[in-house]
Amino acid sequence: MGESFVNALYIIMIILVFFIIVLGVWLLVINQKEKNANKEKKKDNSGEEKANANSYKPGLTREAVRNFMDFDEVKDSMIIRKNKQQYVMVIQCQGVNYDLLSEAEKVAVEEGFVQFLNILRFPIQLYIQTRSLNLREITDEYKKKIKTIEEELEDIQLKLRDASLKGNERLVNDLKFQERRKKNILEYGTDITEYVGRLSLNKNVLQQKTYLIVSYFANELGSVDTYSKDEIANMCFSELYTRCQSIIRSLATSSVTGKVLNSEELAELLYVAYNRDDEELIQLSKALDAEYDRLYSVGRDVLDKKKEQIERQLDMDAAKLATDSMLEVDKKRKKQKEEIQKEEKIKRKALGLVEQYRDQMDRDLYQGTKEEIIRKSEEKKAKIAGKKGEKLSEEQIKEMSKRTIKSKKTL
Repeated sequence: MGESFVNALYIIMIILVFFIIVLGVWLLVINQKEKNANKEKKKDNSGEEKANANSYKPGLTREAVRNFMDFDEVKDSMIIRKNKQQYVMVIQCQGVNYDLLSEAEKVAVEEGFVQFLNILRFPIQLYIQTRSLNLREITDEYKKKIKTIEEELEDIQLKLRDASLKGNERLVNDLKFQERRKKNILEYGTDITEYVGRLSLNKNVLQQKTYLIVSYFANELGSVDTYSKDEIANMCFSELYTRCQSIIRSLATSSVTGKVLNSEELAELLYVAYNRDDEELIQLSKALDAEYDRLYSVGRDVLDKKKEQIERQLDMDAAKLATDSMLEVDKKRKKQKEEIQKEEKIKRKALGLVEQYRDQMDRDLYQGTKEEIIRKSEEKKAKIAGKKGEKLSEEQIKEMSKRTIKSKKTL
């Protein structure tokens, strides 16, 4: 009885060991199959990647980006979409502050807007875009105006110097007034430019722009099989521009101004719409100014630079020559004036001596002496002034002597 029980236990153990071995073998086989399957998948994936790499076509990514952006191109102030089947123009509107208007003005604006809605015969879309205020163009414009004012101020100062040398007091006073006025304008403009420059550093300054989007489809032209793509684009442009102008004129009745965006402004509008996070860091206008869209940038011609340098040097030399010449001529004029005044004093004194001894001379001697004094004095003055000595007639000499006698009696 005991031996049969032990034999049964041995048999059971052998069966269990056999099942364990079979189970281990089965697990090993399954694991190996999974490894082989993973290797085959990796080979298939690498083969597909190689096939995709070999079948890569240039422009595939660009086409995908164009499909994502949902327009073909921006050309001739139009956004072209749907394989050149839809043409879009955008009108930027500048509104009016409705709250500050009087009641009559508000009624006029409302009636004008109702009239605008009544004349619409085609669909439009309203688009509002909020962006950070770009003050760079404003500051650049201010700087250009300041430079112009500085040039005008330099011209006024040159005129003032010339007028001072000539002794024209009335013109000097007028030019001094203009100089003060220009200096005040220049100071005010400089302060405004600096203030706007500081304001542009604040990124929280936002502006809201309103746009009207007008579309035109090529199939609205009817049968276009006989036209080329350029002719279709030109006809669509004409129709779109006509629609936009009619909208702008209608909006003007409600005190709303508008303008059609050009290609660069359309590109900036789309750039801001697709790059809201980066539009403050990388502005499209700055990129275009820096010629990022060019394969290479070309500097100015060396000959043009030399020509400008020569012109500037000529201007400086001409200004120096003109100033030196004016000073030299003014110096000569002052010297001549002093010598003429000296000769006039000598003549007066000589005539005065003749008047003192008039009673001791006969009439002919008295008259001849006076005429001789006047003749010699006038000839010397003409010589000092650089004029040719002209002989005075007897009538002229008598007239001068009469004026001299009258002036003596007055004194």
